Order: sequence, then C-alpha cells, then structure tokens
Amino acid sequence: MGDLASLRGRIDALNLGLLDLLEERADLVVAIARLKQAQGLEGHDPGREEEMLRALTARATGSFGAFEIGEVFRAIFRASLGVQEKARRDALRVRRRDLHPGGLRVGGVTFGAGRPVMLAGPCAVEDEEQVDRVAAHLAAFPIPTLLRAGAFKPRTNPYSFQGLREEGLRILRRAGRRHGLATVTEVLDVATLPLVAEHADMLQVGARNMYNTELLKALGRMDKPVLLKRGFSATIEELLLSAEYILAGGNDRVVLCERGIRTFERATRNTLDISAVPILKLETGLPVIVDLSHALGRRDILLPCGRAALAAGADGLMVEVHAAPDRALSDGFQQLDLPSYTALVEGLGIAGTTPRAAAAR
Repeated sequence: MGDLASLRGRIDALNLGLLDLLEERADLVVAIARLKQAQGLEGHDPGREEEMLRALTARATGSFGAFEIGEVFRAIFRASLGVQEKARRDALRVRRRDLHPGGLRVGGVTFGAGRPVMLAGPCAVEDEEQVDRVAAHLAAFPIPTLLRAGAFKPRTNPYSFQGLREEGLRILRRAGRRHGLATVTEVLDVATLPLVAEHADMLQVGARNMYNTELLKALGRMDKPVLLKRGFSATIEELLLSAEYILAGGNDRVVLCERGIRTFERATRNTLDISAVPILKLETGLPVIVDLSHALGRRDILLPCGRAALAAGADGLMVEVHAAPDRALSDGFQQLDLPSYTALVEGLGIAGTTPRAAAAR
C-alpha cells in the first residue's frame, strides 16, 4: 500500500505540473491570438498543427505510442483553439457591456433607457401629404418615436417602385421637423451615403446590405447613429461581426434589428427569431429592436408578436404605417392603417395617456 500511495502521489504531482504547463500554454495561445488579430491573420493554422503533431509523434518512445500521443495533443489543440477563439471574441468592441450605459440617443429619443421606442411610418415615401399625415398621427402619442420611410428602395423586382430618392429624403426630413420626430431611412451604398446622412437622423442598413463591408466601414467613420438589420439568412454571430465593422471604425452608435430570417415556413413572410433578442442582449451592450412588419408580412398577428418581442427584452419595435395601405406603392399588404396603429400601441400597453391630438379636442 505504501508503494501504491507513493506512486499515486507522484501521479498527483505530475498532474499538477501538467496543469501548470497547460495553463502556461493557454496563455501563449491567447498572446498569439491577439498578435494575429492585430495583423489581420486567421486564428487557426492547420499546417502548424500538423507540423507539431509530426514532431511530437516522432518522439514517442514510451508506453504512449505515436497514436496515443497524437490523440492527446489533438485534444490539447482543440481545447487551445477554443481558448484562442474565445479570446478573439472577447476582444471585439461589440462584446463590451458598457457601450451605452445611459442608452443611445437619436434626436429626442433614447434607445435602451427602459422605455420601448417605436420606429413607424410608411414603407416608402410617396408624396408630401402621405408622409405628413402619418407623421402627425405618430406624433399625437406620448411615445418615444422615430419616423421611418424609404427614399431609396431596394426591391427584389427591378420593375417595382424604387423610391423618390433625393426628393423623398427632403419630404421625410420636412415631415419629421414639422412634427418633432427624428427620422430613420435606408442607405444603400457608399456613393449615396453623404446625401442620405445629410437629411436623416439615423441611417438604416437593410437586410440585403448587412454583408456590405465597404458600406459598414464608411458608416464607422461617420458620427451618425446606425440601425443595422439582420440579413435574411444571417446568424447572430454574423450580425455581431457586421456591427463590429462599424464599431471598429470609431462609431459605436449602433442599434441592432431582428427582422426575421428565411426558413421553410410560409405562414409568415419570414420567421421571427424571438430568441435572438435575449441572446443579443446577453452578447452585446448595443440596443436591440424588432421589425415586426418585415418579419411577419401580415397585420393580424402584429400585436401578440410585439408583446413577445418586448417581453423578450427588445428596446423598441419597427412597424410600417400608411394612411391608405391598400393604395401603397410598396408592401401595402403588411402596413397598418392609422386606427390599427392606435390599437397596436394601446394593446402593447405603451400608449401612456390619451393621444395629445385627441385630448386637445
């Protein structure tokens, strides 16, 4: 028994020695990961792993043969890769929890301050009267609200209405100013970015452009808040990395938007990924909103899905609103009319007091 205890004691000492060496190796792996990241290099180097394995298995002369040595070190390499990837993830700016401790302000509205923000308005700017009528209705509610509408419209069908472009931007800005609402509209490319930024308070990156790295880099160089939508088939990690492009350029004023992802289900326009909201809230300090209209593509289930989004922790909701949806030039099927918008905000329990316009009568 004495000999067994002695041998076990030596095993315990060796285990501790191996643990210390593994910890030292992990520290070196993290240092290499940081150096590679600074140089823009990939973290994983399969060629280097194979080179080390060949050298190690060639020296296997004891009870552990070449196969066993290979298995042990492959496990170490896998674990080291996990450590390296974690270090790279943790170093991302988008992972910081202290990005906007008091909320992110856009005009007179603050995202992430504990009160849901509404981003509402027509799918597309069609004319002055159309946008003004919607803006007046939105402004009647004591709710933090941004006026949204598209001036440059990316459409699947090249023959569909593409927007009023610069004139649409002017109409949107005038309506927002008349009714005290900050505005948000989509920017499609680097070429039109200065023009859109001149007129809008917040710049939207649509689902199609989530992977447009040149546009993301340009937005990173601007002092302008950005609404970044998740792509049709993008993972949560890919959305965060797209946001990292903007933050890496120096602009941390980013709001993330879950707008549904493409799945096999056809009951809704896209599949609303409610789980993305709490996951994003855990992974980043950026505000998170949900675009109900594009996720669902239908009006009849906006209210329960809006309640679910807010219950999951969303900092705001985006919905499309039109005074006459059946006559809209784009996506009329999913836009709310004015009474339906009133019913929505009242059903969500965020309407507060009676709308100002009604109280004045």
